[in-house]
Amino acid sequence: MQCRVDIAVMIGSGVPAGLRARGQSVCWVVLLNGEQRGTAFASRDEAEECKAAWLAQLQAEPADSLH
Repeated sequence: MQCRVDIAVMIGSGVPAGLRARGQSVCWVVLLNGEQRGTAFASRDEAEECKAAWLAQLQAEPADSLH
């Protein structure tokens, strides 16, 4: 099974309360096969780093170990 890793942006009420309390009205999340993995990120760069880590892990592991 091939896994897909994407980054999605969340705006407004979709932003977690902790980030909204710090004044963030936008955040980014990493999606693995359409499901959020991990936390919301305050910057796109942080989300890109997380995406790269997921891609590296997926290349190193057999697909069956992700289930």
